[in-house]
Amino acid sequence: MSEGETVLSSGPWPFITRHALLRHGREQDVLSSRNHRKRLIEAGIREVVVFGRGVLATLWAPGQLNWWIGLVFAIGAALFMSGCVLVLAPDFAPGWSADANAVFFAGSIPFTTAAYLQLFQAANAGEFKLQGASDGRRVSLFGWRPREIGWLSCACQFVGTIFFNFNTFDATIPGLNWFQQDLSIWIPNVAGSVLFLVSGYLAFVETCHKHWAWKPAELSWWITFVNLLGCVAFMISAVYAFVPAPPGGFDGATIATVWTLIGGACFFVGSLLMLPELRLAKPDESQRQG
Repeated sequence: MSEGETVLSSGPWPFITRHALLRHGREQDVLSSRNHRKRLIEAGIREVVVFGRGVLATLWAPGQLNWWIGLVFAIGAALFMSGCVLVLAPDFAPGWSADANAVFFAGSIPFTTAAYLQLFQAANAGEFKLQGASDGRRVSLFGWRPREIGWLSCACQFVGTIFFNFNTFDATIPGLNWFQQDLSIWIPNVAGSVLFLVSGYLAFVETCHKHWAWKPAELSWWITFVNLLGCVAFMISAVYAFVPAPPGGFDGATIATVWTLIGGACFFVGSLLMLPELRLAKPDESQRQG
């Protein structure tokens, strides 16, 4: 580092989410944690949300891992939303309404797949530092980087999706009494929702570089903000999904389904917003993967 240059690192305690190279007191180069692990460049929303060929290019980019993550998450969210519609409006598709739980389980599979792809990406992002960032040569399937906020967010989300796999599969088993439903369906639902909430908040503060910030000019902020709202909706849904002991207990199944629909819609929007975020991909990544 030459004379007059310093690196300013910041982030929500105890994490570092941003490095800035200061040359004579002025910021020259900036690197954020999210952009580092997803191989994106720093840019505002105006440089991403464009029309014509630029947007169309993001709709088909199978050479980029970020595209697959967004697409597979969107498929999972769409299936969750479809399951909710089958429950709330059985007359909409009478031949499918009885299979709503199977649709939820089917939706949990893309969620887990995309969550793993995101964890794999974070595990192989290389060391997070402003200069001389190392990509690493050894491929790690899961990694272990609990001090890095991005990896921790992805890990919590991945484990949360596994709980949803158990939760949604157990819901397809007929004849369960109230206690069996709470034990095999509700408890995994709550555990997965808590992990999703933790993951969503960590991803959000990673883009804020503090515990809260309002940054509507940044696309990545919108992605994590909308996903956080989805996590909150899933958590509310899990609370209402508790099956009380009969007789005369409060049945919050409909309320839980409505909140699941809201959460699924948020995740669907957040997933689709990841596609125009591809416009921020570094050129070397496009060349390497395309």
